[in-house]
Amino acid sequence: MLKHALAVAALLLPAAFAHAHEYTVGDLHIAHPWSLQLPPNAPNVAAYFVVHNNGNTDDRLLSAESPISDDTQLHEHAMSAAGAMRMQQVPNVVVPAGKDLVFAPSAYHVMLMQPKDRSLLTDGQRFPLTLRFEKAGPITVQVAVQKAPPTGQPQAHQH
Repeated sequence: MLKHALAVAALLLPAAFAHAHEYTVGDLHIAHPWSLQLPPNAPNVAAYFVVHNNGNTDDRLLSAESPISDDTQLHEHAMSAAGAMRMQQVPNVVVPAGKDLVFAPSAYHVMLMQPKDRSLLTDGQRFPLTLRFEKAGPITVQVAVQKAPPTGQPQAHQH
């Protein structure tokens, strides 16, 4: 019986790694980069992920780029003076020491403007995204395209 259970576990192990994708560079750990499937009429798409800074000093996300877009921007949702939420581009984002920085809907996110290959933005596809950090340097992640947000998605902090 134990042999059978071990054989089943060994067969399932690669499937578990195929869905959970995580990346580490320097003190930074990036968990499950994802994006929603691009609706037919949407001009842009957003990418989300969580960055955990295991270090004792802050780092900073300086930029992002992807071969699927010539214009990739860091954005945040912020409250306007009139009291309405609006999206705005930011020059960089601090990754606090010892904390998580959450890129999620209605919070920080990476906007890929006018994607060149919309076929890469359908459920089950992946596309590369290079994140450039001030201290940790560049890291290329694979963004998983999904029909719906992942279950258990961390909530973003209010800005």
